[in-house]
Amino acid sequence: MHTPTRPPYGGPALFSYGFRPLFLAAGLFAVLAVPLWMAVWSGQVALSGPFSALDWHIHEMLFGYTSAVIAGFLFTAIPNWTGRMPTRGWPLIALSALWILGRLAVALAPWPLLVMAVDCAFLLAIGAMVVTEIVAGRNWRNLMVVVPVLAYLAANITFHLEAHMQGSADTGRRLGFAMVTLLIALIGGRIIPSFTRNWLAKQGPGPMPVPFGRFDAACLAVSLAALLAWVAAPEGALAGAGLLLAGGLQAVRLARWRGLRVWRSPLLAMLHLAFAFIPAGLAALGLASLGVWPAVTGFHLLGIGGIGGMTLAVMIRASLGHTGRALVAGRALTMAFCSVALAAVVRVAVPHGPGLWLAAALWTAGFGLFILHFAPVLTLPNPARRVPGGR
Repeated sequence: MHTPTRPPYGGPALFSYGFRPLFLAAGLFAVLAVPLWMAVWSGQVALSGPFSALDWHIHEMLFGYTSAVIAGFLFTAIPNWTGRMPTRGWPLIALSALWILGRLAVALAPWPLLVMAVDCAFLLAIGAMVVTEIVAGRNWRNLMVVVPVLAYLAANITFHLEAHMQGSADTGRRLGFAMVTLLIALIGGRIIPSFTRNWLAKQGPGPMPVPFGRFDAACLAVSLAALLAWVAAPEGALAGAGLLLAGGLQAVRLARWRGLRVWRSPLLAMLHLAFAFIPAGLAALGLASLGVWPAVTGFHLLGIGGIGGMTLAVMIRASLGHTGRALVAGRALTMAFCSVALAAVVRVAVPHGPGLWLAAALWTAGFGLFILHFAPVLTLPNPARRVPGGR
């Protein structure tokens, strides 16, 4: 039986594929949110939303910026998994508007439960659309991707409820970090060795990355257990030892992906370097649980280096590849990633005074370079389609 196909898309290029508006929104938000946070932190600006200033900063990095990147990634990957047409047009416009409405509500609306409903509606919509596409495409093996999305949504709901009822979302922020860290460990463990193998296969003989297997699954299971122990009881030997073990195992995973062989490919080196912040952050949180140093070190290694670095690297690669451009980072994009990675190092090495401002400036400069390069790329048609007489 013939399956009817959708008519050709004739709307704006920006809404022709999920990664376009969502990566653009994430990049713009990353450029704006950190300078705004510094203005709030220094007392120059006051927000009227339901969160404390610190909780607003953490929430918007974990569930504002990051949710847009995750959604953009999923809406790019799912058509490849299912063979179906990508979400485009009005559904994508509505989804993007819902994400923007969530950011405005969290910053400005003083009604906690209404803000929670508006903010969490975006991830709920993402989960529903992912399920719909995977079921329609009968791609059952990838239905499991819904589990981390729903866990991420649950972390967001926890954050809102705890902030509303207790005034500070201590458990919610740990749960948010745990879920995003696990998502990066899972997705990174799939794409980094795969992309590395494809590139190394063209470079001549030498050791190849070890593909995802039982060892990786065991590392993820240990990391999940350690992070959940940390969420429940962040101080003590159990969380500390578990996180140190998880960090060590993630470092071994990274070493198995042959990152030392990809230094001539900045696009690949970005992924390996960004992932390196995951074991470093887990180990730092483990040492914090044992009372060695403040937890803020681990939070920023994971948040700026791991989450910020990995999402930036993925957005760069996906935006180049899916707009028909060569998978070459170039000087500007390499500088963009290095700026964000350096922001993580500066933030933990110089945690007070000038260090905060320098880290904020480096983060903003990195994502500013991303936007300068990709704003026209994401909003204009692919080069292959822009030919005389073509569509």
